[in-house]
Amino acid sequence: MEQKTTGRILRSLSGFYDVQTEAGLISCRARGILRKEGRSPLTGDLVEISLERGKGMVEKVLPRRNSFIRPAIANIDALVIFAANVNPITEPYLIDRVAAIAGDQEVPVYLCVNKCDLDPADGLVGIYERAGFPVIRASAETGQGVERLRELLTGKLTAFTGNSGVGKSSMLNRLCPELNLATGTVSEKLGRGRHTTRHVQLYRLGEDTYVADTPGFSAFDTDQMDVILKENLQYAFSDFAPCLGRCRFDDCTHRAEPDCAVRAAVEAGRIGKSRYDSYLRLYEKASQIKTWELK
Repeated sequence: MEQKTTGRILRSLSGFYDVQTEAGLISCRARGILRKEGRSPLTGDLVEISLERGKGMVEKVLPRRNSFIRPAIANIDALVIFAANVNPITEPYLIDRVAAIAGDQEVPVYLCVNKCDLDPADGLVGIYERAGFPVIRASAETGQGVERLRELLTGKLTAFTGNSGVGKSSMLNRLCPELNLATGTVSEKLGRGRHTTRHVQLYRLGEDTYVADTPGFSAFDTDQMDVILKENLQYAFSDFAPCLGRCRFDDCTHRAEPDCAVRAAVEAGRIGKSRYDSYLRLYEKASQIKTWELK
């Protein structure tokens, strides 16, 4: 006899979905119709499943609050971007692109600057504190910043993301040692980490507190990330907000127009130059998007 229940997907791997229900963790496949409808299940999704003879099937994906292509996750309360200023050094552009994608869906972003025992990353911290991001200086090695990060995570479903080798899994092990997640080394020659996390998985850290560890990425991987329309990009940069509506032209793109409030703020030092440079790079990329490609 078929039974139906609901739950949350904690892990998706090779077409199987581990769904946490009141009855426990159930491994499921998904109806083919979901993919045809463009509703393939994601880690973090709330789903309706059926059970028959001990086998589970995802029948329906419940409405999402948000969803992302990379990391492939849904329904998060916040995104923690991991960065470092040493082995590997994180480019501000990588941070800005991921933060803009989250901002486009109104998902709060925290920046965790890891490996501060090796380099305090004063320049990186300064850029994002000035831009209004909550910034945590941390070290998975020494435990610096771990408790502050734990406070920010409590009661939320949060995803960890960042370039490979920056220490996401190591920090999760600090937060919850019993997880004992595999961690990788960083190539001294290339300054690049090896991918130790192959899929997105939610880990329970406490009552109503879940964290997703996600595969790391490189600068080349950003082309696989979510698309932001060029007209929406200015709103995804939270530090631009005080300037919007103050330009001479209502349709100002903040690139070359006269009397642009955003460019004036950059020149006055109220908006960081690296943040503005990232905006220009993203605007150029967004300008190449054809509307029909999004359908």
